[in-house]
Amino acid sequence: MRHSLPIAPQFYVTAPQPCPYLADKMERKLFTALQGDSAAKLNDNLSRQGFRRSQNVLYRPSCTDCAACLSARINVAAFQPTKSQKRTIKQNRGVARQATSPWASEEQYELFRTYLDARHADGGMADMDVFEFSAMIEETPVRSRVIEYMDPGQKELIAVSLTDVLKDGLSMVYSFFDPERRASSLGTYMILDHIEIAREVNLPYVYLGYWVPGSAKMGYKAKFSGLEVYSGGEWQALNDPTTFRPDTHPLSNDPIAEQVANIQLPDRHPTKRA
Repeated sequence: MRHSLPIAPQFYVTAPQPCPYLADKMERKLFTALQGDSAAKLNDNLSRQGFRRSQNVLYRPSCTDCAACLSARINVAAFQPTKSQKRTIKQNRGVARQATSPWASEEQYELFRTYLDARHADGGMADMDVFEFSAMIEETPVRSRVIEYMDPGQKELIAVSLTDVLKDGLSMVYSFFDPERRASSLGTYMILDHIEIAREVNLPYVYLGYWVPGSAKMGYKAKFSGLEVYSGGEWQALNDPTTFRPDTHPLSNDPIAEQVANIQLPDRHPTKRA
């Protein structure tokens, strides 16, 4: 009888390009394809090791001379809202939430374009057309939901989050909102609402993507209590973000071969260093 062994994911690295978060730094990513019957298990597993999903790809920063980008998640049990966050919840008390299957709509795309033009006109997504947007939302091999937020007074879509449902939490893959509603703090509100959703379904974490100390674009994530960052191969509580310094030493990261060897894959053990 012939027995076939499971095929291990193949990992690749992107070419260096200018970092969007820290000046004078070059960015590089380690990535692998997310496909097949074990896609959900692989997504769960690598998310716990600092990877993020983009359509059918999982990636993690792997820069040659910097380790400042840290995967961040909120420990739901440890989270306590600040006075400002309590005000945000109160301000958005009338907002209606709706969870749907990952299907793109024209209304979503119009809001997405408005958000990009106001907040990220020079970013990597600035030229994304409606077909690419649909692919971002719909091309998912794992359990995903689109969380829509409606202004009940005007029956208008005001915020959207593409969210993966992991075994141990909710992963906010990408979110956008009406930039004209500054007073509503919709970006903060969506995170607060995801914390509430996670509580309702007994999931311990809300994954936020990457926190980059020293980057104004990512500073808002450090305002949430219970924040943990993936550093040194483990999740660590970020007790005082003001004392945390980004690691930009030229020897910050291990060689690619060592990084891949120490990735824990489903049903397998990493190769330990000697």
